[in-house]
Amino acid sequence: MPPQRHTITVLAFDGARLLDVAAPLEVFTTAGHYTVRVCTPDGGPVRTSTGLRIDADLSAGAVTTTDTLVVPGPADLSTLVRHPSLVRDVGALAARAQRVAAVCTGAFALAAAGLLDGRRATTHWEHAAELARSYPRTTVTPDAIYVRDGRVLTSAGVTAGIDVCLAMVEQDHGPDTARRVARDLVVFLQRPGGQSQFSAASRTTPTRDPVLRPLLDAMAADPAADHGLPALARRAGLSPRHLSRLFKAHTGVTPGAHLETLRLEAARILLEQGEPVTSAARRSGLGTDESLRRAFARHLGTTPSAYAARFRSTN
Repeated sequence: MPPQRHTITVLAFDGARLLDVAAPLEVFTTAGHYTVRVCTPDGGPVRTSTGLRIDADLSAGAVTTTDTLVVPGPADLSTLVRHPSLVRDVGALAARAQRVAAVCTGAFALAAAGLLDGRRATTHWEHAAELARSYPRTTVTPDAIYVRDGRVLTSAGVTAGIDVCLAMVEQDHGPDTARRVARDLVVFLQRPGGQSQFSAASRTTPTRDPVLRPLLDAMAADPAADHGLPALARRAGLSPRHLSRLFKAHTGVTPGAHLETLRLEAARILLEQGEPVTSAARRSGLGTDESLRRAFARHLGTTPSAYAARFRSTN
């Protein structure tokens, strides 16, 4: 039997980020097996944040049913305050959809419509704290690429819209179709939802402390080396207890937690490059397959084998 054809409805509106609208259209159209359409509040053309005009296939009110609703983010969050009817449109469209996804700050539109109450969600890192503060009934995961909670998906900034749409393609039609789309678009397939929006090094609180800075640089340069607390303390000329307090005061985490994050990232990159699980565990410094598995479960919510499988070509 031919694959079931899904209907994707993307809500476009004045001030929406262009890529938030374009990325879902590109992913689902490339995948095939989808009927993709754009709706706008009144069925007329809208102007995106870049100034580019987008025409509509139909108005929001004319959408009687859809398999998936995709809500892009506004470049200016005050758009939702100035246009409360937009939030009402989101709520009404979501009631007619089996699945709802937000790209970037589109999470604010979902939250304002009550769709994130009691759910986990994410958004662009720059606005995550504001989302949590404005909607306390939502559990915000600030660093995730995307979050799936039941029928609702939310994603991080702009290009993460590709990730969340690839995840939906995989859910609908399997990993082979998702991999084909990723290859066509020349993007990585596919970052797990729990993967951080930034590298471990860029997430580390910057410090110019003359003791810590060389240690942090050495840990980032070679995560697999001996960076246990005793070894770090010897290099710093401090007691382990003093170094641990200093490290946490400047970075917000313990030396052990920071090292595990660096090693996990190294292992992830090795797996993406085709390294076997055992070799990735050893070369990253995590040591054994079991240590790597536990780290993946804690931080990414998947297994090393499942993660590696996402990057294998099916050619």
